[in-house]
Amino acid sequence: MRIVILGAGFAGLEVATLLSEEFGEDAGVVLIDKSDKFIFGFSKLDVMFGRASADHVAHRYADVVKPGVRFVQSAVRSLDPAARLVVTETETFEADILVVALGADLDPAATPGLAEGGHEFYTVAGAVALRGVLERFAGGRVVVGVTSTPFKCPPAPSETALLMHDFLQARDLPRASAVSLVMPMGVPIPPSPQASQVVLAAFAGRGIHWHGGQLVRALDAGRQVALLGDGGELPYDLFLGVPVHRAPAVVVEAGMTVDGWIPVDPATLQTRYPGVYAVGDVTSVGTPKAGVFAEGQATVVAAQISAQRRGSGAPSGYDGRGICYLEVGHDLVAKVDVTFVPGQSPAGGIEGPAAGLAADKAAFGSERIRRWFGRSWNAT
Repeated sequence: MRIVILGAGFAGLEVATLLSEEFGEDAGVVLIDKSDKFIFGFSKLDVMFGRASADHVAHRYADVVKPGVRFVQSAVRSLDPAARLVVTETETFEADILVVALGADLDPAATPGLAEGGHEFYTVAGAVALRGVLERFAGGRVVVGVTSTPFKCPPAPSETALLMHDFLQARDLPRASAVSLVMPMGVPIPPSPQASQVVLAAFAGRGIHWHGGQLVRALDAGRQVALLGDGGELPYDLFLGVPVHRAPAVVVEAGMTVDGWIPVDPATLQTRYPGVYAVGDVTSVGTPKAGVFAEGQATVVAAQISAQRRGSGAPSGYDGRGICYLEVGHDLVAKVDVTFVPGQSPAGGIEGPAAGLAADKAAFGSERIRRWFGRSWNAT
């Protein structure tokens, strides 16, 4: 069986790893990604705030040496989901099973003024550039703003605002500065009222200004003002933006999307095309666009493929559960456990914040690097 996986993020790496573990040299997996390295989303904040170098948080796909898995670094130029045919810059692949895990692309240019008057922190390049910007920042009005929905890792803007406060405090700049957060949700983490209360309390304790239920529709770079969706304005000296997210053009051009994203069966992650699955941020499955949810979906897809290969019964469906770590500043970390079930309101709780959960978060990353790449985080 020829299995082609497009995208080597949380989902792609997990599907490839599970199939390799089960079938060994007979796994028959081709894993394709345009990048040469994997980086956790949370590592971008470490780079941005000077807690880690870009090299330290980058994990090379060349290190993925798994039985039955071939990694191909190449951009996908076109795909035909009906024929399960994939054309890359270098090769053409025919698949018996196709897994689309290409994530979401970022479009800073979709927000007028963002490129001229602000900075994005959702890409590695953006995080690296901001590291230098922050080193030179002498204080002032900092606005963290979301420009559209949906967006990846919904807690990240809150984390950024809190870590920004810590950064300014460490440099003895808080008296000359103010941090504001603009988000489209009424509370920071809607699925978990407890987590939202923790975050809002942290905002209040640090004097961070919360602007919920709002989007930043544009920046007036000349006046250094963020233009809000309700017509209001918010002045800034430093703007940190979450750019517009879109499905990759290749899946849109393939006719796979509806209302911008790939629809899937919420239990199996199958698309409307036989033998084609979609997982993670590229879908409209109903969970947040975050790596932990993509990983959970990947386990279901791997089980579906395994059952098909072995001719066994259908495995359990996707349960919609994800656990993510939330930095609340002052070296404290909380763990949020949320479950999304179709037709029901999401439910979630929180553990912490506590200093000890920082070690849990580090272990979360290290364990996955060991499984996916076969080495420790710090190995070269």
